[in-house]
Amino acid sequence: MILDGSVDGTMAAMESPTFVRFQLGAQLRQVREEASVTAEQAAAVIEVSASTLRRIEAGRVGIKAPALNALLDRYGVTDAELRETLLSMAKTGKQRGWWAKYGDLPSSYRQYIGLESAAEEVQNFETLVVPGLLQTEDYARAMTSEDAFEPSPEAVERRVAVRMQRQELIASGKLRLVAVLDEAVLHRQIGGAAIMADQLTALLDASKRWNVTVQVIPFREGAYASMLTSFHILNFADGPGVVYIEGLTGDLYAEGEDVRRCTVVFNSLRAAAMSPTDSATMIEEIRSARRKA
Repeated sequence: MILDGSVDGTMAAMESPTFVRFQLGAQLRQVREEASVTAEQAAAVIEVSASTLRRIEAGRVGIKAPALNALLDRYGVTDAELRETLLSMAKTGKQRGWWAKYGDLPSSYRQYIGLESAAEEVQNFETLVVPGLLQTEDYARAMTSEDAFEPSPEAVERRVAVRMQRQELIASGKLRLVAVLDEAVLHRQIGGAAIMADQLTALLDASKRWNVTVQVIPFREGAYASMLTSFHILNFADGPGVVYIEGLTGDLYAEGEDVRRCTVVFNSLRAAAMSPTDSATMIEEIRSARRKA
C-alpha cells in the first residue's frame, strides 16, 4: 500500500482491481492536496468535470495512463518509482473482477465486492438482517426479492449467485469475519419459518469456524452505541482500513480518522454483546422455539 507516499512490495499481492483502483484514487487525492491543486484545476488538466475527477479519486472509475501522467506532472510528482507504481496500479485497476461475469450489478455493490475480496478481516455490525457473508441461499433470495426497485427474477438469481460466491472467502479461510448482531436479526422472519430456521442453523454452523465470530446484543441491553446504523469495517493486510455504510441515497466509504472512530464503536458493540458461546446458546434457543411453534 502506498497511501503514505512510500512504495512497497504489495502490488503483486493485490488480486482485486477494485481495491487497487480505490487505493490509486486515494493516493491521487493525497498528492493533489499536497500540491495545493483544487479538484476543478486538476479536472481541467485532463479535460473532465470535477465530479468525474472525484469519482476517480473515490475509486469508482479508472484512469488511463496519459491522463494519469498529466495529473502527476501537474502535481509535481517526479519520483520515477512512485510514478511507475501508480501507472501499474492504473493498469491493474482497469481489469475486470470475478463478479463481472454476473452482468450489470449496481456500481456501489461491485465496488464493495472488490474491496471485500482484498480484505483480511471484515468487522460487520447489523441491526436487522444476517450479514451477507453468512446468509443462506434461500434467505438471500428472499431478501433480494423484496428490493423496492423490483429486480427481475434473473437479476435476483444473479445477486444470489454473487452472494454465494462471496462466501467462498470464508470457506477458503482467506477472510476473517467478526459479526455483531442485534437480537432483532434472529427474530425477523425473512422468507418464512422454514427458511429462517435454516438460516439460524447456518449461523450456528458458521460460528464454529475458526475465522468467524458471531456475537449478539440482547434486547435486555437497552440502548447502545450505533444501534440505528449498520456498518462494515474492512481491514487489509498491507494498509489502512475502510469503513463502508450502505445508504438509501448512496453508499459512504470513509478512511483515516473515521476508521479509528468506527473501530472504537465496534469494540463498544462487542463489549455490549454476549460472548460467542452465549450468543450461540441464544441462537440455538430461538431456533428450537421456532421448531416447536
